[in-house]
Amino acid sequence: MTRESLKITGLESVHWYVHDLERTRRFYTGLLDFAEVGASDDDLTARGKQRSVLFAAGDVKTLCSQPVGEGGRAWRWLQKHPEGVGTVVFGVEDIAHTWRVLEARGGTMIDEIRRAQDAHGTLAWFSITTPFGNTTFRFVERKGYRAPFPGFVAYEKPRGGTNRFGFKSVDHITSNFRTLKPMELWMKEVMGFHEFWNIEFHTAADIAHGAQHGSGLKSVVLWEPESGVKFANNEPARPNFKQSQINVFVEDHRDNGIQHLALAIDDIVKNVGAMKQQPGIEFLTTPGAYYDYMPERLRQCGVGSIDEDIEDLRKLGILVDGNKPHAYLLQIFMKETGHLLKDKEAGPFFYEIIQRKGDRGFGGGNFRALFESIERAQREAAADPR
Repeated sequence: MTRESLKITGLESVHWYVHDLERTRRFYTGLLDFAEVGASDDDLTARGKQRSVLFAAGDVKTLCSQPVGEGGRAWRWLQKHPEGVGTVVFGVEDIAHTWRVLEARGGTMIDEIRRAQDAHGTLAWFSITTPFGNTTFRFVERKGYRAPFPGFVAYEKPRGGTNRFGFKSVDHITSNFRTLKPMELWMKEVMGFHEFWNIEFHTAADIAHGAQHGSGLKSVVLWEPESGVKFANNEPARPNFKQSQINVFVEDHRDNGIQHLALAIDDIVKNVGAMKQQPGIEFLTTPGAYYDYMPERLRQCGVGSIDEDIEDLRKLGILVDGNKPHAYLLQIFMKETGHLLKDKEAGPFFYEIIQRKGDRGFGGGNFRALFESIERAQREAAADPR
């Protein structure tokens, strides 16, 4: 059944809640080379009880807020969760249309449509609750209005980084749930998204012989065809449900929620090589056997040849997947921010780096390697006496 479109134009930004804005600034501008482009003014900071700073690289925009006193949204989030994504912001063509469709489908609005105007145009927005834990969705109609929100002061010249790693956009958002079906039904019935891709597997090959580790999981990707916005979503499955890395994320995050954002990039070999020279950036490791078997796996899945040297991919830990001749993707996953910042309250979130070379999928052949890498990192962390 075709559902009426919300007229989403794309993913505009994500809104984080953080304990330490200075530490966050060092992470984005120092490690990832994002630019700091502006901040909330004094009045908005006082009224909202949080100071907000916007970081940007290409079309990737991350708005980060630190509590100023008690009672604000950032403060309330951090009473329940470690640092994480509290709001996903979508651009829409017609805010009244989006409101009408969501209300008719049972969407739960947090507020009425609010409006603002500046010398360049108008802004209108509202927010709704979601099944993504305490993360909300915001819809924004922007007609010439330049600031991300009222009370934002853009710097005359961006500060910090210059995006030397070439981040382009958010390719997709990945979230973890203990129970996937309520989110899946809500995304289809209320948001009008469609199923794009799915997979089920278990990471432990010897699970039938009493393995104590491994992730049984189901993953489904949902998308909005007009805008191309995609959400990849995972749930754990038996056996070893409690030990699965998906369940561990939910426990560490203290609810369902967004696990990672995939950042689209060109020339992943060059740029990941440069990122690995940056002290403080670390990636999940991949077993050497993955690369030993890669030529045969690429032959079996139909990709055949690739442009990159497999030894370069081995050295950097970059994964490859696809299912059509010479159409594939390359991807790699950073370690959790809690690990990179040496503070568990910085959260279990991480970034994926992805380059698409004709493949629109989600690295089904890489899922096992990714989840096994996450599980190894979790076991190592649990064994660390610190």
